[in-house]
Amino acid sequence: MAFGTPVRPFDLITMTNETTKAILLARVSSKEQEETGYSLPAQEKLLAQYAGKHSFTTAKVFSISETASKTTQRKTFDQMMRYAQKYRIKVVVCEKADRLTRNFNDMVAIDDWLEADEERQVHLVKDGLVLHKNSRSQERLRWGIQVLFAKNYIDNLKEEIRKGQIEKLEQGWLPTKPPLGYQSVGEQKKRIHVINSDIAPLIKEMFELYAKGQHSLQSLSEVMYDKGLRSRNGNRIKKHQVHRFLTDPFYYGRNRWNGQIYPVPGKQEPIISKEVFDRVQELMRRKNAPKYNKHFYTFKGLVRCADCGGKITWEPHKGKLYGHCNYNYTNCITKGRAWYKEAELEEEIVGIFQELQVKHKRLADWIKKSLLESHKDKIEYHETTLAELDKREREINQWRDRIYDDLVKGKILQERYDRKDAEYASELDDVLGQRKKLAKASSEYYVLGVSIYQLSQKSNTIYYKAKKPEQKRKLLNVVFEKLEMADGKLAYEYTPAFEFLAKAVAETNSSKMVKMAEKLPAKLEPMINVSVKEQIRISDRVRSELCRERDSNSHGIAPAGF
Repeated sequence: MAFGTPVRPFDLITMTNETTKAILLARVSSKEQEETGYSLPAQEKLLAQYAGKHSFTTAKVFSISETASKTTQRKTFDQMMRYAQKYRIKVVVCEKADRLTRNFNDMVAIDDWLEADEERQVHLVKDGLVLHKNSRSQERLRWGIQVLFAKNYIDNLKEEIRKGQIEKLEQGWLPTKPPLGYQSVGEQKKRIHVINSDIAPLIKEMFELYAKGQHSLQSLSEVMYDKGLRSRNGNRIKKHQVHRFLTDPFYYGRNRWNGQIYPVPGKQEPIISKEVFDRVQELMRRKNAPKYNKHFYTFKGLVRCADCGGKITWEPHKGKLYGHCNYNYTNCITKGRAWYKEAELEEEIVGIFQELQVKHKRLADWIKKSLLESHKDKIEYHETTLAELDKREREINQWRDRIYDDLVKGKILQERYDRKDAEYASELDDVLGQRKKLAKASSEYYVLGVSIYQLSQKSNTIYYKAKKPEQKRKLLNVVFEKLEMADGKLAYEYTPAFEFLAKAVAETNSSKMVKMAEKLPAKLEPMINVSVKEQIRISDRVRSELCRERDSNSHGIAPAGF
């Protein structure tokens, strides 16, 4: 017979005197299994029966389920071709052309394999074809057309899948498995993502720990493992997985698809706030990304050697902490020689805090208002920006009303309306988020002007009551710009706000300023319910009165910097 014609048992030619070995390739789509119940075992049984009927010995069965990833399917096909080459298998048996290949690359690979040996054959059972090197042109055309149809089927399937995915995204749901911390519930094709109450608190804690800037990805992996966080397979969350979770916007309510955040907000319940997420992203982008400190000491990295500029190294000895210069600088005269006790350094710090205390209450209130005035430009900037955001919010809402009117009047299609409305909704979310941050920052500027005074009066108590080193470090960072050890003593520079405060305190604690304080107007007393602008106006007035008092008395002393 001539190969390439429909297969009939009576005219199948045995290739050798020995039983010929064959590879069986089975492929079933998830749609077929769902609609017809036609499974991989059923197809494998059909192919085995065909092989036995034609005296083929099954060398190996390769199975492809289309629920598997594209990479897995490709890997299985390549394994089959390598196996045939390695063990000199002459026959491949498959149900139909679209089961063997659904793209032109695989078709070319099959043709090349057949061309290399005249004894090689591909049996397509239900198509009734046996392909080989000498197949007639009509049969090769039929083979090519069937592959073309198979590819068209796959292309249509991909298009339908993409449509379904976009529809899911438009509804606010991610069309794939959610990240760790969530689980899918509901019927097939109607599944949604809900929080996994057992895992979500650990995910939230992971974000919060990294946002504090005290952990690297590796140390966070170890810490979360100790706290009980596991992958879906029960394994440790590795460093690259921690990175993937920390950069996934899904956790604050946005879906990422094809590398981009989809404009329609997600409907899943957020585990973290966008502020926490943004803080984590900021830390991860820095060149000096957080690194975990096993020994987290109060003064670590904060105090330098005045001689060489190197950081003071802190080491525990017999239950106490000692610091010394260990910088690799040959000209440092204190390296390895001068040692400083942490307890003694803390006593010096508390003494400095006590020097910031204001003795006269009314003068303290004036300093408080003056500190507030020093942030006047920032407050005005915030108020201007807040007004611009309010205007932007009104404009977006007006645009949304217009496109809704256009939809009702039939000027635009539903699809265009949904897309534009989703864009406006996303932009509105950003505006509201910025306004929330700005309102918080604006209040913080006001609180800062008042709190610096309160902090200066209670800093030594706050320092002593702080139980953790990180709490003390926060206070030190607020008060001091620089800390150095010089000749066994602590040298320091204040931050600008506390430099201003220190000079004012030194002046106001003098006897002459105490007398001047008695002449200050009563309206200077604390005004908790007065607006920021009003307090700035009153502060300007008070300062002017003090300046006039100073000019009228050449011996009077006004606070430096006013």
